[in-house]
Amino acid sequence: MEKMNKKAITVGALIIGSAIIWGLVMVACSFKLKGTECYDQIQNILIGGTFTHLILLWQPMAVMLAHFKI
Repeated sequence: MEKMNKKAITVGALIIGSAIIWGLVMVACSFKLKGTECYDQIQNILIGGTFTHLILLWQPMAVMLAHFKI
């Protein structure tokens, strides 16, 4: 039971980390878009946030969830 709680806490931390990354991506985009209507300027920020999110958060969480025994 204790092992399951540690995994649940880790999953929760990864979800919070995900929210923080996307929050920072949105703030960075809002600063870049201030006074403009150009998507090209924020495209690299969004792509970077997407890859960071997928590689650093969801890939380890998918591996961890694959080991959960239901």
